[in-house]
Amino acid sequence: MLRSRDISWWREGTVVAVAFAVCLLGGALRVADTVTPPPVAAYLLAAVSSGLLPARHRAPVAAVIATTGCGMLVAPIGLLSTPLMVAPTAISAYSLAVRAERRVVLAALLPAAALLVAVPPLFETDFSWADISRLATVAATPLVAAVFGRSTRHRRAYLTIMEERARRAEESRDEEARRRVAGERLRIARELHDLVAHQITLANAQATVAAHLFATRPEQARTSLDELVGTTRHALDELRATVGLLRQPEDTSALTEPAPGLSQVPELLSTFHRAGLAVSMHEDGPAKPLPPAVDLTAYRVIQEALTNVTKHAATGSAEVRLAWNRDHVTITVTDDGGGARKAQERPPGYGLIGMRERAAAVGGTVVAGARPEGGFRVSARLPLPAASKTARRTDGATDGEGR
Repeated sequence: MLRSRDISWWREGTVVAVAFAVCLLGGALRVADTVTPPPVAAYLLAAVSSGLLPARHRAPVAAVIATTGCGMLVAPIGLLSTPLMVAPTAISAYSLAVRAERRVVLAALLPAAALLVAVPPLFETDFSWADISRLATVAATPLVAAVFGRSTRHRRAYLTIMEERARRAEESRDEEARRRVAGERLRIARELHDLVAHQITLANAQATVAAHLFATRPEQARTSLDELVGTTRHALDELRATVGLLRQPEDTSALTEPAPGLSQVPELLSTFHRAGLAVSMHEDGPAKPLPPAVDLTAYRVIQEALTNVTKHAATGSAEVRLAWNRDHVTITVTDDGGGARKAQERPPGYGLIGMRERAAAVGGTVVAGARPEGGFRVSARLPLPAASKTARRTDGATDGEGR
């Protein structure tokens, strides 16, 4: 298999050989379209002018000047000036047009064409006006070659731009795909944390209660174990539903249960009651319908906050309060802490981070921290877009009628 360098030498050798053959053929032409064997001068001129062509890549302007000089020697050595004799000049002009700017091309080729036309009338005998068309063709040969060279230059530039655009588009598609994958992984991670961690925490609390009552009150221990079985079964169902999100869209076997919301909060609180955490709930103001995303976020905030109370707080009670306003709802979960929180034996999890990310995704905020009087508080402020837009439209209509 030929290497690229070998192919380049073969290409250059072919160009030089073709230029030499064309020049030699031009040296055989005579006036009145007769052909004679080319003289020795024709061989020398063809060899010199063709041998200058490899320099056109590194010094295109110098190659044009040198080959033009060879073309100007055609008439003085007794040869007929034809387009065939200036073939090396045309090849050099093409290379110059491909590599140089337009002003450089014009500055080099216009004087070259003029010189190729001006010299022959001084040396050709019996020169007549009929020879003008032949000299015009000689002058036009490098200019036409330059036009083709400019066309090649523009085509290459266009292809380069198209390749760059395609590369950038491919990079953009890859980046968008990576961003979507990262977002989907984060979403599934939040779902797994909120769903499974909650159930595992409840199961751990119920198992602790059963172990504590096993020797003294076996009936209550049995009740706790029955609840533990139900909790773990529910955890498996939710885990199966969450993993179903990883299935392909065309897989219709994936579970499609509706997302939970504030309407499921009473059932959620009952699970904490059975695990030994007394939770009271209060609402200030009339409840309003929430968009699905906000409704799910509100449910997850309450779920995660109470799960943290069960896991970390040395207390058996907590309070959930919902404050409904015109354009937002505030959810507050507090506990008295029992004086202090349990020491963390494991690295902190992602519960608070997940709550903040969920709230930020729907335009809300979450603030969490210790209370001055003891315990811990999680407060989430979530917007009510539908109510806000309705209020703005109503206000705008009223103002319009007033004006």
